[in-house]
Amino acid sequence: MKSPKMLLPFRGKTIIERVIENVITSKVHNTMVVLGAEYEAILKVISGLQVKHCYNENYKNGMLSSVKCGFRSLPDDFEAALFFQGDQPMIAPLVVNEVIDAYRNSSKGIVIPVFSTKRGHPLLLDRKYRSEVEKLNNEESLRSIAEKFPGDVLEVEVKAPEILRDIDTHEDYLNEINQT
Repeated sequence: MKSPKMLLPFRGKTIIERVIENVITSKVHNTMVVLGAEYEAILKVISGLQVKHCYNENYKNGMLSSVKCGFRSLPDDFEAALFFQGDQPMIAPLVVNEVIDAYRNSSKGIVIPVFSTKRGHPLLLDRKYRSEVEKLNNEESLRSIAEKFPGDVLEVEVKAPEILRDIDTHEDYLNEINQT
């Protein structure tokens, strides 16, 4: 994108602020933001928000390194963790709440929102998968956990195509900011 996409304007805030706002206005109790590239600039923007943060010094190793950093930074007594991508500011708190409610009303340890038969974000993992996340190698993703434990997966059909979209290119960005 040739500029730090987390700091791009998005509907009156930056992309990262919008993602965090969507999370903290949902039923999520505590929010951990994993920072890597542009650490200081992003921290300055989010410093007034009710979130904790950790720094992933291995961020160049890919998204899984950030997931592991975030998981390691959670308190020992957390119940489950939802994983959000920083470039998905379109996911509304309602969708987050649907995933949380589905988890609480089931005995499943992995909850994934689905739109039109496609799995999206945020993915929820029960804390019992903490060691499984640590075992993943850099070529794997959190989806690997779902593949290893298919009997513990609950797919939640949502009416939100936003769970499938992220902002990877300038064109993606323009498409999202031009949607109402």
